[in-house]
Amino acid sequence: MKPIDSNKRRNFLKQSSILAAGTLVSGNSFMAAANTYAPLQKAANRKTPSNPLPKWKGFNLLDFFSHNPNNARTPTPEEYFEWMADWGFDFVRIPMAYPYYLKFDRSEDISIKRIRKIDRKQTDKIEQLVYNAHKYGLHVSLNLHRAPGFCVNAGFHEPYNLWQDEAALEDFLYHWKFWAKRFKNTSQEKISFDLLNEPCTREDMNDQHSKRGPIPGEKYRNLVKAAVEVIRGQNPDHLIIADGNNVGRDVIPEITDLDVGQSCRGYYPSIISHYKASWVFKDTENLPKPKWPGQVGDAYLSREMLEEFYKPWIDLVKQGVGVHCGECGCYNETPHEVFLAWFSDVLDILSSNGIGFALWEFSGSFGLLNSGRKDADYEDWYGQKLDRKLLNLLMKV
Repeated sequence: MKPIDSNKRRNFLKQSSILAAGTLVSGNSFMAAANTYAPLQKAANRKTPSNPLPKWKGFNLLDFFSHNPNNARTPTPEEYFEWMADWGFDFVRIPMAYPYYLKFDRSEDISIKRIRKIDRKQTDKIEQLVYNAHKYGLHVSLNLHRAPGFCVNAGFHEPYNLWQDEAALEDFLYHWKFWAKRFKNTSQEKISFDLLNEPCTREDMNDQHSKRGPIPGEKYRNLVKAAVEVIRGQNPDHLIIADGNNVGRDVIPEITDLDVGQSCRGYYPSIISHYKASWVFKDTENLPKPKWPGQVGDAYLSREMLEEFYKPWIDLVKQGVGVHCGECGCYNETPHEVFLAWFSDVLDILSSNGIGFALWEFSGSFGLLNSGRKDADYEDWYGQKLDRKLLNLLMKV
């Protein structure tokens, strides 16, 4: 990748900030959070007083999303972090598949006895990504996207079930103790721990389209409570976040006393966010064409339905519980103008209530760069295809 031309970057930023109505915010000053989150003593300057979590905005990075390092993506270039920071972003979430950093025979299904065989060469790569982000002032949220005994996605045979087997829970806690210890001396201003991606029930853990539903609240509480004890046993100030129940959709009332934040999703309705995505819809050829707002199939899609959907999360903020949207965005098959119209409403509702966000990708089919949309006008940005309209939208909030 070419070195960054600082003059070009400055001119681009100046032009972008004008188009974004002068709303680019920079700086890393912190203020005290009142009456909640004892370990969270400070929050970013863009947070509103009612949300204990900072109003982070940024991206997910999928370097360690695959369970097999041989199938991993090209590592995130350091230039990406510089661009994020220059454009006013301050957050990255790293969804990890735990088998990525284990030692075992990948020609066979993993056995329980290999779940704790951590490969330090692989965890060093994860740490390096974290430190690269920190170099540019970005907060990092580590997430177990695939945890021992559970993942919302198929594609890997788990030897047990996190929601049913005590051995799976113990291994889950072992992994979080490992990460909490590795970052024991890292400030909560720089790192947080997002326990488990999109908890839900599944009839068949290896069926991509199996039926999903919420985890019983007390069962989810028990998992979160145990993880909090393990993580804060390494550092009582560690910042912890739990993804919403029912694939990230639902507030978790059972854990509001546990001093953790909660993470919602920006994928509603899925006919907009995941139009023609094969891992969501079995029949991708006969879907109604998305509109925003407008009649799509049997439903009229509108901002009002979004406001109703996010009301429980906004109410949670008003109760003094920290909320962040850990994933959001739109697959590249949705018409670009429909995507931007819908996403503008999503981000406005979240942002006006002090809730930050993380786009699912920085570069890729959901991303700001190289999304592969057929109807987007891309700008060349050091050899990358930049969705300038999306960037301007993200910079406004």
